[in-house]
Amino acid sequence: MKVSKEKAAQNRAALVETAARLFRTHGIDGVGVAEIGKAAGLTHGALYAHFPSKEALAAEALAHGLQIGHERMTRTRDGHAPSLSELLDSYLSEEKRDDIANGCAMAASASEVGRQDEMISARYSEGFELMASVFEKHLRAHKVKGDPREKAIAISSTLIGAIAASRAVLKAQPELANDILRAVRRAVGDIAGEKA
Repeated sequence: MKVSKEKAAQNRAALVETAARLFRTHGIDGVGVAEIGKAAGLTHGALYAHFPSKEALAAEALAHGLQIGHERMTRTRDGHAPSLSELLDSYLSEEKRDDIANGCAMAASASEVGRQDEMISARYSEGFELMASVFEKHLRAHKVKGDPREKAIAISSTLIGAIAASRAVLKAQPELANDILRAVRRAVGDIAGEKA
């Protein structure tokens, strides 16, 4: 039985969303296509009807996760984009760190993307550029001293690394995990020219 275009689009979206969540939680290499299909309520054969390879799905799932992250960073409240301080507080929160499945795709996949193919690396690069552009816009608006792009790259890299490091030590040393978030929050505030 042929699936309608609408149902096919729903199936594709379910595969992408499910894969994005599973890849953030278990890594790209830690999840098989059968597991993704099953979690999405489909067969792994359905996956190959939409994507030529697991890598193609991974690239789209990563792009999806990065787009969601960008939307969170730029979502307006009452017509106003979040302040730099609000962005930093939110990104470096214990809640965001602890929610790997729904957290930052960049932090969850940072160490793994370098072992993947160029298509996946390209999606990660695009996401990184989007993240840095949000910080660069804030830095330019506040006329912070120094090169705004360079500082935005430093801030983005530092935030991603902080979440990854905090997650890595959390089980063994929860206090250190929280210290990492607090220390990086202060340091990034200094880079961004935030007043204490």
